[in-house]
Amino acid sequence: MNDQASAVATGQRSHRAERDTMGVMHVPSEALWGAGTQRAVQNFPLGGPRFPRRFIEALGLIKRSAAEANAALGLIPPAVADAIARAAAEVADGKLDDHFVLDIFQTGSGTSTNMNANEVIANRAIQLLGGELGSKDPVHPNDHVNFGQSSNDVIPTALHVGAVLALREVLLPALWELHATLESKAVEFDGIVKTGRTHLQDATPIRLGQEFRGYAGQIERSIVRMTEALRELSEVALGGTAVGTGINTHPDFSRRATARLSELVGVPIIETSNHFQAQSTLDNAVAASGAMRTAAVSLFKIANDVRWLSSGPRAGIGEIELPEVQPGSSIMPGKVNPVIAESVMMVCAQTIGYDATIGFGGTTGSFEINLMMPLVAYDLIRGIELLGEAAANFSRQCIAGIRATARGPEMVERGLMVATALAPVIGYERAAAIAKEAAKTGETVREVALRRTDLGEERLRAILDPALMVEPSADRVGAGGG
Repeated sequence: MNDQASAVATGQRSHRAERDTMGVMHVPSEALWGAGTQRAVQNFPLGGPRFPRRFIEALGLIKRSAAEANAALGLIPPAVADAIARAAAEVADGKLDDHFVLDIFQTGSGTSTNMNANEVIANRAIQLLGGELGSKDPVHPNDHVNFGQSSNDVIPTALHVGAVLALREVLLPALWELHATLESKAVEFDGIVKTGRTHLQDATPIRLGQEFRGYAGQIERSIVRMTEALRELSEVALGGTAVGTGINTHPDFSRRATARLSELVGVPIIETSNHFQAQSTLDNAVAASGAMRTAAVSLFKIANDVRWLSSGPRAGIGEIELPEVQPGSSIMPGKVNPVIAESVMMVCAQTIGYDATIGFGGTTGSFEINLMMPLVAYDLIRGIELLGEAAANFSRQCIAGIRATARGPEMVERGLMVATALAPVIGYERAAAIAKEAAKTGETVREVALRRTDLGEERLRAILDPALMVEPSADRVGAGGG
């Protein structure tokens, strides 16, 4: 049970009596919520996480848009609609967050949170009009704030709009920033030839800049996927009311409300072309979560690679140096760990966990409604925010400060897989024998090849030049036998 509800239960605070269709409830005197919310406080004392700020912002924007649409259609009095719009704007701006007291583990439709919004906005509107809290006069939470709406279309709409806000404001800008930083490093490191690795074993040479261009390419494609997710989430259920039929709403309500919502959000928000799928499933959210999961997988790969590339610095790979941001050990002096990369990897693991929950949540659509909307809303919006925060921090505190060491170029000459360049010239089996002998004797491939072939020093220098192994070359492939 939260602090405010606990105080009411123990009589530590003054309260007022409010009535709903089930009877009287005692609500803290200064609270803007009403009987419906107070019932939910008592019914779900689970201490779980609250809805993300952007979800509450989305609820405020939806209620404001709905009030203005209903007023334009002549369905609620202009003065009431204006007060609702002003109160809903305060909700969107975060001024009334303390009055949203429910966590996400509640009724699967989110009805309790929709009523929390209706009651808070109604009571705040009553205050703005000089009325008495809890009186429902001149503003009623159901008859005015919720007019032409249902929890079953408002909550999935808030889920979508909250995720759109998080994508636009957090994740997409962070991915663009990270992409630019990686591209900058790809240019900076383009002349550095080092040993490639496959299966954690030495492979043919690669430029460090090419590795970083690969990372940039992963993020570039994540941006494409998340942009498509933004488009998916821009389709909303508002206007379907209880089961998608639009009962008790004006035919023009959704068009008008979504047009106003688009203006307030700053991106196009459109009424779904099929309200029945929009309210009975969370398919759009599941698809968006899949894109988020893929971005997390990409980020994990990049963070893990730079962690390995910086390992050591003396007993590991040590081909790059990461910025030193904090001491790495309470017992080992001078130790510095790749903490930013590690934090990114943990965020990615959490995001992938969110996706698993969202995917399972999507399976709980039963006939005309999904039963896990609050949980999916939390996991999708928080996952997007968390991933964006991690990506931005990764870019600024890690990637931007990476420096290349001399270790990579120094080790290329001792690499065994430079023998790959010999294969088109002397054949695969002879090249393999040279590589194995070099591994056994500790010599370089060049030294063994000079002894075991008649290619000569000058030609071997050309064939085994690492700088020429990092691009396709018809000349090298057709070099002929020797």
